[in-house]
Amino acid sequence: MNYRTANLSQLGEFDEIIDVRTPAEFAEDHIPGAINCPVLSDRERVIVGTLYKQVSPFEARKVGAALVANNIAQHLQTRFRDRPKSWKPLIYCWRGGQRSGAMSIILAQVGWAAHKLEGGYKTYRRDVLDKLEVLPQSFTFRVICGPTGSGKSRLLTALAGAGHPNNRNQVLDLEMLARHRGSVLGKLPEQAQPSQKWFDSVLLLALQKLDPARPVFVEAESSKIGLITLPPALITGMHGSECLLVETSLDARVTGLLEDYRHYVNDPETFIEHLKPLHRFHGVKQLEHWSSLIRAGDFATVVAELLTLHYDPSYFRATSIHYANLDKARRVPLEDLSQDALKEIAKVL
Repeated sequence: MNYRTANLSQLGEFDEIIDVRTPAEFAEDHIPGAINCPVLSDRERVIVGTLYKQVSPFEARKVGAALVANNIAQHLQTRFRDRPKSWKPLIYCWRGGQRSGAMSIILAQVGWAAHKLEGGYKTYRRDVLDKLEVLPQSFTFRVICGPTGSGKSRLLTALAGAGHPNNRNQVLDLEMLARHRGSVLGKLPEQAQPSQKWFDSVLLLALQKLDPARPVFVEAESSKIGLITLPPALITGMHGSECLLVETSLDARVTGLLEDYRHYVNDPETFIEHLKPLHRFHGVKQLEHWSSLIRAGDFATVVAELLTLHYDPSYFRATSIHYANLDKARRVPLEDLSQDALKEIAKVL
C-alpha cells in the first residue's frame, strides 16, 4: 500500500496534520494546528547535511535513512500507538520530498490513509504570502487612533466583548498577535515576539475568521510592531479607512500606562536601558534627566514627559500623514479607562 498526495485546499479533510521537519523549523513557523513529529532532530539534520556536502550524497542518504527510520519507529511506538485504523493523517516537510515521503510510506504500509502534502511547507508559505496580498482588501476597517496611553488597546478589548453573543464586534488585535505594544517600550515582559513567518500564519488565520460583510475594529499601527512587519495590503487598507479618534486626558493616560507597564516600575534599570534608543532624538542630557527621575521613583513625571516630548509629536505627525480620514474622525472621549467605562463606550460604538 502506498501513500497518496493532497493539496492545501484539502487541509480540513484530515484527522491530523504532521510536520516532520526539525523542531527548529517547526518553531519558526508551521501550518496552524499541525503537530511536530520530526524524522530528523536539529542536530541530526546538521550531521546529514555536512555529510552531503563534505563526503557524498550517497553517504548522507545512508546515514540519514538510518536516523529517519529510528525516529519514525519512536513515533510509531509513542505518538501514533493509539491511532485507530480509520486515522487519516497529512504529512509534510520542507518541499514535500524525502522526509515526508519516508513517513508517508511507513504509515501507509501500516494501513492508515496517509497523505503527503504536495510542495510541503514551501508551498504553504507561498500561499500565506499570496493571500496576505489580497485578503486585507476584502475588509472595511474602523481604525482606532489616539496618542500613546489613550486607551486604544483597552477599547479594542472592550469592543471584542461587546455586541450580541452570536454577533460580537469584529476585532483584529495586531499587537496581541505580534506580542508587542508597538513602541520603543512595547516589549512584553518575559515574552519573545514570534518569528515573522509565524506572525504571518496567525494573522492570516485571524483574517480568515472575519466576515468581510461586517466592519473590523483595529488599532492604528505603523508598518512595524517591534520586529514584526505588517503586510503592505493591510497597512494600505487601514490607511484609507474610517477613523475613530480617542481623546483622553494626560493624567488618565499616565495612570493607565503606569498600570500597563508595571514591569518597568518594578525594574527601573531595564526601564532606563530600554530608553537608550531615544538618545538620537533627545540627546544625552535628556536621557540622564529621565534616568535620574526613574531611579528616584518619580515614574509619573517620566511618563508624562515621554508622552509630551516624544510620543505625542511623533504619533500625530505620522497619523496625520498616513491616515487620510483622520481629520473626519469621530471623537471618542475617554476620561475613565476602567473596564466598566470602556464597556459602555463600546456599546455606543
